[in-house]
Amino acid sequence: MQEATPETPADRLTAIRARMHAAAKLARRPGEDIHLIAVSKTRTAQDIEPLILEGQRLFGENRVQETASKWPALKERHPDVELHLIGQLQSNKAEEAVALFDVIHSVDRLSLVTALGKAMEKLARAVPCFIQVNIGAEEQKGGCSVAELPDLLKAAQDAGIPVAGLMCIPPAELEAAPFFALLAELSARHGLAQLSMGMSDDFETAIMLGATHIRVGTALFGERPSGV
Repeated sequence: MQEATPETPADRLTAIRARMHAAAKLARRPGEDIHLIAVSKTRTAQDIEPLILEGQRLFGENRVQETASKWPALKERHPDVELHLIGQLQSNKAEEAVALFDVIHSVDRLSLVTALGKAMEKLARAVPCFIQVNIGAEEQKGGCSVAELPDLLKAAQDAGIPVAGLMCIPPAELEAAPFFALLAELSARHGLAQLSMGMSDDFETAIMLGATHIRVGTALFGERPSGV
């Protein structure tokens, strides 16, 4: 019996795009308003390049050091690729992050705002940032509290940081929709246009509730090896 041909990166990308389009249509939203970030953390250049060749241009990484080691050669071959930092950022890595990334999704505290503001001024590079909100009030997760959000937004504005919108990661064990709805309400309250929310298991729900950027890894690249 002949084995089934494994899905190719092109197949997976096409399937995700179709699901995005269907969710946008249900939400009566233009599909072009929703941006797919391929989460390429721990993936090799050999894993990533097939998606670039299929037209994927936004990629998400968690760590400055990993990004610095694998992306320069890829960016040299594909200069229109856009890199998004979606993992937690240490303040002492702010300057490296501003130099490497095109968008930062995980701004969550005053010390980081201060460091990023100084780095952007020094490098003359204004990198759009999302403020990460700890939408489920989970102790183990990054993100500012809902109560801290107004002050952090004001601090980012004062530091000259271009705030693109809000980002969240809902509690894994709970239905995501109420948390996405809360982030959308906070975004509207503060006059912000973009929402970074939704991953492989819940991006369609996120699109229905206003996501402009979804972060998809496993559904594009397949399961990671255990322990990674």
